[in-house]
Amino acid sequence: MSGLTHFNAAGEAHMVDVGDKDETHRVAVAEGRIRMEAATLARIRAGDHRKGDVLGVARIAGIMGAKRTADLVPLCHPLALTRVAVDFAFEEDPPAVRCTARVETRGRTGVEMEALCAVQVALLTIYDMCKAVDRAMTIDGVRLLEKAGGRSGHWIRRED
Repeated sequence: MSGLTHFNAAGEAHMVDVGDKDETHRVAVAEGRIRMEAATLARIRAGDHRKGDVLGVARIAGIMGAKRTADLVPLCHPLALTRVAVDFAFEEDPPAVRCTARVETRGRTGVEMEALCAVQVALLTIYDMCKAVDRAMTIDGVRLLEKAGGRSGHWIRRED
């Protein structure tokens, strides 16, 4: 199990001890998208979906997802987040909504999981609000774009 920090020498899962790490400013940025029919995208863009402001609700859901990551992912540490920003962009070909989340804290462990969770929950909320008109929506491309802070320093995803 060498290199996998969530396993001890016996191969058992455990929460990583971060008590000896320095508190630093930690940042993570993640993204993902939900593909959909053009008519669904037009409805979201126009803001006339009968369930209300799809992106507004999805933004709040993403923020809540980041805040609840430790409740959802068993070995994540609960963190006092200092910032969660969830943004959306429309894509035309193929029709999609791209979600980007930026999460920050000052602490002993990174916020990558919180950024990834924010994106997933925001995109799932879009699916939930629009599934009555488009059950074929697909969530894809969820990935970490950048992380900064801590011992491992600054990392930026290279173009795929």
